[in-house]
Amino acid sequence: MQSRPIKALSEEQIAGLRDGKGMAMAMPAELNGYPGPLHVLELATQLSLSEEQIARTEQLFAEMRHQARTAGEEIIVAEQELDVLFRDKKADPDTVSSAVTKAALAQGKLRDVHLRYHLDMVDVLSAEQISAYNKLRGY
Repeated sequence: MQSRPIKALSEEQIAGLRDGKGMAMAMPAELNGYPGPLHVLELATQLSLSEEQIARTEQLFAEMRHQARTAGEEIIVAEQELDVLFRDKKADPDTVSSAVTKAALAQGKLRDVHLRYHLDMVDVLSAEQISAYNKLRGY
């Protein structure tokens, strides 16, 4: 961990943030019957999605991924700034508080992105498809 460029983030986490991955951020939605666009696309055949549903889900996934990548970069920058404060011995209560707030807001923004697209999927799928999705995902 000491050799990481950003101490608070592993290389896998940085890669996930840059790729727009959910990294379990939408678990409250996923585990409570709000499907995610990526998993819906993965299960398109089993869910008997129509062409229109596939197109809409692909659109939602692309939008979500774009927004998530942007928000992920904000997290990386914020964590890097926090790391630099300590590395350069410039950390004090005010600078740390400001940097932590910035990082937390970026994290919240990313989580919001992922959760909102789970909400959108409920409008795309039928109740039967959502039920099937939950069973296929093991919920």
